[in-house]
Amino acid sequence: MDQPSQSQNLFELQVDHLASSYLNDAAKWAKFLAIIGFIFCILIVLAGLFAGSMMGALYPSLGGGAAAAGAGFFAFFFIVLALVYFFPCLYLYRFASQVQSAIRSNEQTKLQNSLKNLRAHYRYVGILMIIMLVFYVFAFFFQILGAAYM
Repeated sequence: MDQPSQSQNLFELQVDHLASSYLNDAAKWAKFLAIIGFIFCILIVLAGLFAGSMMGALYPSLGGGAAAAGAGFFAFFFIVLALVYFFPCLYLYRFASQVQSAIRSNEQTKLQNSLKNLRAHYRYVGILMIIMLVFYVFAFFFQILGAAYM
C-alpha cells in the first residue's frame, strides 16, 4: 500500500476540536473494552489451569491418565485461546493510550502511532474472522458429507 510522502499531505488534513473530542471519546471506550478483554484473558487462563480438577470431578471413572490427558488438552486449548484474544486487546489498549496522549500533547507522531495500532487491531480481528469463516465452511461441508453417508 502506498503511503503519501511528506509533500503529499492529504489536503492538509487536520484534527479539529470536534474530531479530537470524538477520538477522545472513542479512546475511552477502547480502553474500557481492552481492560475488560485483559480481564477475560486472565479468566480464560485460570479456567484452563483448573480444567484438570474440573475434569477429575466430572469424570471420576476415567482414571488418572485419561483425566490428566484431558486436563492437559483443555489447559493448552484455553491458554492458546487466551493468547489469541490477548493481542487484539493489546492493540486496542495501545491505540487508546496513544490517542489520548496525542490529544493532550497535540503531537502528530503519537496520533499516527495510535492509528497504526488501531489498524493492527482491525487487521488481526479481520484475519481471525477469515479463519473462522473458513472453519465454518469446512464444518458445514463435512456436516453435509456426514449426513449424506448416514
